[in-house]
Amino acid sequence: MEKEFKKQGISFFAQQDLYIHYKGETLIQTFKPDFVCWNLIIIEIKAVSSLLNEHRAQIHNYLKASGLELGFLVNFGHLPKAEIERIAHIPHLNLVDWGNIR
Repeated sequence: MEKEFKKQGISFFAQQDLYIHYKGETLIQTFKPDFVCWNLIIIEIKAVSSLLNEHRAQIHNYLKASGLELGFLVNFGHLPKAEIERIAHIPHLNLVDWGNIR
């Protein structure tokens, strides 16, 4: 993937620690996403027969911890072709109007 990103002129970094902030403090624990492109998009690579909810939860956690809103889960183990899932985390979007729930 790195070679293809470079060939396409995509700005990225690979396997760098993503620091987690909690209540204004930086935690010791870090995440290491496979790629972050354009400082905006997390790309997580898998090679499994089928993506599981655990894989989706991993990228959701990366998005939430980083404050980024978009990620792609790419599975090269799925036959006959790669499986790609787009995952969005938009914390300021409230889909439920809690004031109308009784």
